[in-house]
Amino acid sequence: MPERVVEVTKDVRVLTDQAIEGIQALMSHTRMLALNATIEAARAGAAGKGFAVVAEEVKAVSMRINDISTELGAALEARTGELEQLGADLVQRVRGTRLADLALNAIETVDRNLFERTADVRWWATDSAFVAACADPVPAHTDHAAQRLGVILGSYTVYLDLWVCDLQGRVLANGRPARYPAVRGREVGDQRWFQQARDTASGEDYAVADVHTEPLLDDARTATYAAAIRRDGDVHGEVIGVLGIHFDWDPLALGVLEGMRLDPEERLRTRGLLIDASGLVLAATDGIGVLNERIDLPPGLPDVSHELRPDGTFVGQALTPGYETYEGLGWRGMLVQRPRRDHAATTPDGRAASNGRLGR
Repeated sequence: MPERVVEVTKDVRVLTDQAIEGIQALMSHTRMLALNATIEAARAGAAGKGFAVVAEEVKAVSMRINDISTELGAALEARTGELEQLGADLVQRVRGTRLADLALNAIETVDRNLFERTADVRWWATDSAFVAACADPVPAHTDHAAQRLGVILGSYTVYLDLWVCDLQGRVLANGRPARYPAVRGREVGDQRWFQQARDTASGEDYAVADVHTEPLLDDARTATYAAAIRRDGDVHGEVIGVLGIHFDWDPLALGVLEGMRLDPEERLRTRGLLIDASGLVLAATDGIGVLNERIDLPPGLPDVSHELRPDGTFVGQALTPGYETYEGLGWRGMLVQRPRRDHAATTPDGRAASNGRLGR
């Protein structure tokens, strides 16, 4: 634990102060004895002259020892103070950098997973069953499309449901009609993901909606990816419908956050977060504030940074770097770690060095 450097330095300071205080008390007592010896020597007259010389020497030695101990105390005070500051800086760098790295790793893992969703939706949008259902939405075609959606869902457990929609936004088929019976026939033309997918330039493009609750999926939290279904499945063909795939957000998000490499003691005092570009909490290890709480992100916040707050709380955060062709949505990973109960990880004078304030 890097904080141990600061703790040991403080212990050394205390022990040094106690030792110097003891030396000075002993020397004060020695000077008093020398003074008494000088007085007694004077009373003894000529017979006490030799003893008086010794008493003066003892006094002189004790004063010199006292001066040395005072000088040593001042020198050690400066050195231990500097060492404590260096230790506090080390704590900030090591702890803060580690938390920022963990935050970056978390958001990178999310990006890699969501990149696969962009590939899924573009590929599946060319399925002949979906093309046929949109080109000619008779029951035989839409039922076949629903069957195909169900087959896909049987192999991909990361989705809540898959929807094939016509050009007006009416859901022609969904993959889990038994679980979500109210989906088929519903109008979703006002949904942003539908409109953006319908307006894409080619089959190489896709649309995505930030994490949201979907009423038609029992208010589950989902990230929706969508692509246009084009005539004959051609990448540049006429748009005849839209495929929307609803990613099951919570298991991935919590799996990523809970999988961060923290020891049990750290985990108890660390809050892991995934937040969107506006600071809205998309996932949290404590389950609090999801899609309600907003983190204050200061202007000009670096892509990767860490902060030590005055109360000893560490914050590490990282912006999504994207993955391959997936640029990401401006999301960030963040860890907020409270100090251990037995100490606060601040600088010796109570200040906190920071490279970007992250408030709640």
